[in-house]
Amino acid sequence: QVQLVESGGGLMQPGGSLRLSCAVSGFTLAYYAIGWFRQAPGKEREGVSCISGRDAITYYADAVKGRFTISRDNAKATVYLQMNSLKPADTAVYYCPTRYGSTCPAGPSGMPYWGKGTLVTVSS
Repeated sequence: QVQLVESGGGLMQPGGSLRLSCAVSGFTLAYYAIGWFRQAPGKEREGVSCISGRDAITYYADAVKGRFTISRDNAKATVYLQMNSLKPADTAVYYCPTRYGSTCPAGPSGMPYWGKGTLVTVSS
């Protein structure tokens, strides 16, 4: 059974940093593409970053490029999202969905497995 559990969210001031973690179980992380999506109140869910299976190629949305870094530790079955230079616009619930295969999909509909999310609030 595929399970994903996000953690690491919280309240942070603008300009600060947070590291989100996604602990996975029920599948071999190395063979799955896994991403980070976020959903702010009243807005649609949007892709933030993704790391492909096998080759571990990384992708970033323009809004976070240069500030966020995705990584994974296959031995620990955990994916991370290091978020630096946080902005109020980064406030959202963050999810780490996954799909079998090496390709990161273009949108959330391509990810069949989702965790419950972790809330990130950036405010002074």
